[in-house]
Amino acid sequence: MNDQSTVRKSGLTAVRDAGGLEALISRAARAGKGAAPVERWNPPFCGDLDMEIKADGTWFYLGTPIGRMPLVQLFSSVLRKDEDGRTYLVTPVEKVGIRVEDAPFVAVEMAVEGKGCEQKLTFRTNVGDVVEAGPDHPIRFVDKEGTDGLKPYLHVRGRLEALVARSVMYELVEIGEEIEVDGRIMFAIRSRGAVFSIMSADRLKHLSA
Repeated sequence: MNDQSTVRKSGLTAVRDAGGLEALISRAARAGKGAAPVERWNPPFCGDLDMEIKADGTWFYLGTPIGRMPLVQLFSSVLRKDEDGRTYLVTPVEKVGIRVEDAPFVAVEMAVEGKGCEQKLTFRTNVGDVVEAGPDHPIRFVDKEGTDGLKPYLHVRGRLEALVARSVMYELVEIGEEIEVDGRIMFAIRSRGAVFSIMSADRLKHLSA
């Protein structure tokens, strides 16, 4: 039996309850000390886990919601999205695939400091990450298919993003301003000197008419 088969039978994919997963990940990922250095780990892929993160940020394991926030926070600390577009739980010894309906995190709160070019936007995610938007943590806006709506996403770490909650989206719109970006007048927001375009000023006027 090769090493990968051994890992597959005894590791994350063999655990049948969330408590067992917690024990394994706690030992492997420095529980309680923030996000683990998953980008530096290169373990073998050991299959898919029956775990899913819904669009509202709720985590499910074996079809049941995970109600314990400390456990969700622990799992979130070992998340990684790879170049293949899939999201994984990663420890030093194995990598298992999970399903993500939209983004793995939700930005549920925002604080605004300063004005104009000095403005800073700080977000809190549903799993406790605190992220200051700026050049290293951009905000992007995606058109909702078939509607005139927008979905904003905040970069958190690696390739992982947080979907900005609707209530926070309204707060972003409140502080939006018209800014010239690459020769076009855009409705945009600022944070730490960076400008993030929401939509063209012409489109905003059309939607507001």
